Amino acid sequence: MTLDPAAAPLEIDPLLDDRATRIIVCCGSGGVGKTTTAAALGVRAAERGRKVVVLTIDPARRLAQSMGIDSLDNTPRQVKGIEGPGELHAMMLDMKRTFDEIVEAHADGQRARAILENPFYQSLSAGFAGTQEYMAMEKLGQLRARDEWDLIVVDTPPSRSALDFLDAPKRLGSFLDGKFIRLLMAPAKMGGRAGMKFLNAGMSMMTGTLGKLLGGQFLRDVQTFVTAMDTMFGGFRTRADATYRLLQAPGTAFLVVAAPERDALREAAYFVERLAAEEMPLAGLVLNRVHGSGAARLSAERARAAAENLEEGRIVDQMAGKAHGRGSAAPDGFSPEAAEAHEAVEAAVHHSPDPTAPASPPSEPPPTSAPSDPSASSDPSDPSAVSTSGQTSVTSVEQLTAGLLRLHAERMQMLAREERTRDRFTALHPEVAVAEVAALPGDVHDLAGLRAIGDRLANGRATT
Repeated sequence: MTLDPAAAPLEIDPLLDDRATRIIVCCGSGGVGKTTTAAALGVRAAERGRKVVVLTIDPARRLAQSMGIDSLDNTPRQVKGIEGPGELHAMMLDMKRTFDEIVEAHADGQRARAILENPFYQSLSAGFAGTQEYMAMEKLGQLRARDEWDLIVVDTPPSRSALDFLDAPKRLGSFLDGKFIRLLMAPAKMGGRAGMKFLNAGMSMMTGTLGKLLGGQFLRDVQTFVTAMDTMFGGFRTRADATYRLLQAPGTAFLVVAAPERDALREAAYFVERLAAEEMPLAGLVLNRVHGSGAARLSAERARAAAENLEEGRIVDQMAGKAHGRGSAAPDGFSPEAAEAHEAVEAAVHHSPDPTAPASPPSEPPPTSAPSDPSASSDPSDPSAVSTSGQTSVTSVEQLTAGLLRLHAERMQMLAREERTRDRFTALHPEVAVAEVAALPGDVHDLAGLRAIGDRLANGRATT
């Protein structure tokens, strides 16, 4: 499958070579190859001279395995084996550790300990909805602020909506500014006896009800956490806003990653529209795992028809006196692939030796054996003398060829389906540059595999 010539190709190498490009964000729905794409981009950029760090939020830890690192954590680790002038570092987001680092950096020792030991904080930092996405944004901001790397490649979190990565700061801000939080903070803010009067008169009913629903200890933990975190809430919002603006800056490029499947490309179309609405700089679409065929000239319909002819015995007439001689031409209209199948079947019918096999010395007569059937004719010129092994060979070759033709027909149908799906996307978004990445025969598990993906990304078009 190849792109329509009218479709704009996505030029990966110019994007990686441009020193103004400081952040590349790979987004897309789950299971489309975001992690592999991010790692391949990192390897290629490093081998072209950039100093790169790849930040992944992938829980499967495939990135570490493919880069030859025993494990990844919240600290960037250099990847060995890069064949070029640049450097590659990789890290995996540790959500809780990143949250702890924020607390430790923005609270004094006593308050930081109170927060870190608070049961509600421990639950929030480990699994509150949106925390992972927010911490990914936070870590991106930290990496960019250090200015140690000239390119940061981000593999966004696997989530039901990949743009949760963008929504997380707003969601956390809404949570921190919400009525529930403000009510819990009110007594501490009022202070003294006025605060106690407010708590006793105005909040006793609310806290009593919540205490029954949530548990009194849980409610006290939440109130303690909110009081301790009060001075940090503004910092959360400020940093989130700064990172959001960083994502909108000209030095950032978003790559939407998708597979050539209807659901994945529908999600990709949503991402493209959403990025445009948020004024995020979109570089293009990476269409992963695109299938191709070296025999695309043989259509699914013709392959299926040839398989049916073989199964019904119409291509090769095995009746005496009607079979083609070895080397006879295939019937008119056959493609080269079908002609080769035709010749292979004919060779089996006439018991021709394999042309690639070494010839027997002429001085040695062929071995003879008594026929298993006493009634079988021993006259080799008798057209009715067909050996059992020869008939089995004919049948097996015909069946194998027919099976291969049917497999080819199924593959061509899949290619046509992928092409229709892709064309619907490009018709809807003709302004989006597209790079097709041909599917590899196996999983990527090392740097060589990542280089192969990088080569396909740079080539930009799946070849048939």
